[in-house]
Amino acid sequence: MNDLHTYSEENLLAQIENSHYELGFYRVRFYTKNGLPADQPTDTLDEFYLYPSGGTLRDKNFNIIFYSSKFDTYRGFIPPHLKS
Repeated sequence: MNDLHTYSEENLLAQIENSHYELGFYRVRFYTKNGLPADQPTDTLDEFYLYPSGGTLRDKNFNIIFYSSKFDTYRGFIPPHLKS
């Protein structure tokens, strides 16, 4: 069974499909290692924020931890709250 809290682009997409869009971002949760999303289960689970208007994932302090054009609305990404 796939654990949605292990980091992958597929799990990020799955989480935002079921997340509430607020203040320009989606809240998601991932296992972390050294403060970054981990692709394996760890003892720590943290909240992150995906900003689709810039394709950035930010940590709990709102620091940018990565950019992906795949999640950037200016590059063609259509976030779930805009799909009809």
